[in-house]
Amino acid sequence: MTTAEIATLHEEVRALAAERDAVILAHNYQVPEVQDVADFVGDSLGLSREAAATDAQAIVFCGVHFMAETASILAPDKTVLIPDLDAGCSLAASITADQLRAWKAEHPGGVVVSYVNTTAEVKAESDYCCTSGNAKAVIEAIPEDREILFLPDLFLGVWLERTTGRKLKIWMGECHVHAGIRPADIERWQDEAPDAELLVHPECGCASQCMAFGNERTHILSTEGMINFAKSSPKKRFLVATETGILHRLNKEAPEKRFEAISEKAICKYMKMITLEKLRDSLRDWKHVVTVEPEIAARARGAIDRMVAIA
Repeated sequence: MTTAEIATLHEEVRALAAERDAVILAHNYQVPEVQDVADFVGDSLGLSREAAATDAQAIVFCGVHFMAETASILAPDKTVLIPDLDAGCSLAASITADQLRAWKAEHPGGVVVSYVNTTAEVKAESDYCCTSGNAKAVIEAIPEDREILFLPDLFLGVWLERTTGRKLKIWMGECHVHAGIRPADIERWQDEAPDAELLVHPECGCASQCMAFGNERTHILSTEGMINFAKSSPKKRFLVATETGILHRLNKEAPEKRFEAISEKAICKYMKMITLEKLRDSLRDWKHVVTVEPEIAARARGAIDRMVAIA
């Protein structure tokens, strides 16, 4: 789209949102033109907190399906819309509620910590939810004598073991985008850009490698952590190992600095399903409404509330 076409759609979206009393939440991985029209842009934890706190009558979630489900659980009196129902998540699809129940049966008494990238049904079987931004704090809040079942991300689980010193039972799931960023990508960039700081998401396939912890230029951070670190750092050049959508916000919030993707292939096709036109249509036609069955929502709410409460 041309700049003029984007501006026209932005005006239409803002007018519809005002008319419908809707707040627009967009994840850091959304396409730039969607980020630019959103009321709030952030990571899963930040957007969950915005969903819980909003006074708007409706929430339009520009992210993936589990995020809209979480918003519906946190704000049951609001209408929650997602512009594309097919915007799923490969990581969330890596474990079902039936699989989790079977795993729990093998480890009676274990504390279940579920990454927020899971379905509502899985959250309902969990004791805690977490995001990459507060996963370490969640693990550290659990008594040391309790066995912890962590799911579903393998790489985040291994990183948590290293940073907390706790031994976890870890589900063997992965995000197809982050798993595709490999140690070889990091090694190449470290050789080619010796002046740059390296920002790595803990879901990455490289994050659990020893080399990612033994270099003072390497920082393992959530997406929001990347934003905050880059803004406060005196450094001018950063290599970013996560989904490429984060570059738009980094460039907006720290325009005097240089950001480069470790891998240009790190693109989530599900995040990119939501377009400005689909956002407009969602507000105009009041679609697609995301709801969670009340019994499941009630059971999932406790785990999500614990996630939101832990910094």
